[in-house]
Amino acid sequence: MKYYLDTAIWIDMHENRTDRFRPLGEWAFELLRKIREEKHAIVYSEIIVRELLTYYSEKEIEKMLERDFLEKASLSESQAKEAKNISKRLKIPFGDCVHAILARDTDAIMVTRDRHFEQLRFLADIKKPEELI
Repeated sequence: MKYYLDTAIWIDMHENRTDRFRPLGEWAFELLRKIREEKHAIVYSEIIVRELLTYYSEKEIEKMLERDFLEKASLSESQAKEAKNISKRLKIPFGDCVHAILARDTDAIMVTRDRHFEQLRFLADIKKPEELI
């Protein structure tokens, strides 16, 4: 089984974030632990790295992504074109469309809590971390 974690999930885990009521970082960490234990994989992409660069240094990101169960997915020209069309049609961020398409095309579950992904359920299986642990 494969999982594609949205950028916010990586941030939740790295910063051990919480909101007013929920332990977001703890749930993200528990999901990561479960994925590793069950010998599943996490898919990530260059767009995840670029989004993380707005918050962290390259060294911090390398450390975050230093896991033996990660697989890097590349974005093709046709996937980028599809993401652009969906983004324009649904009026949602291009990056979110890319994430959903890459999750679909790598047979990964898209792990996010971003509301934009509700509109992208036709592309990928969308779950929150707490639904998977």
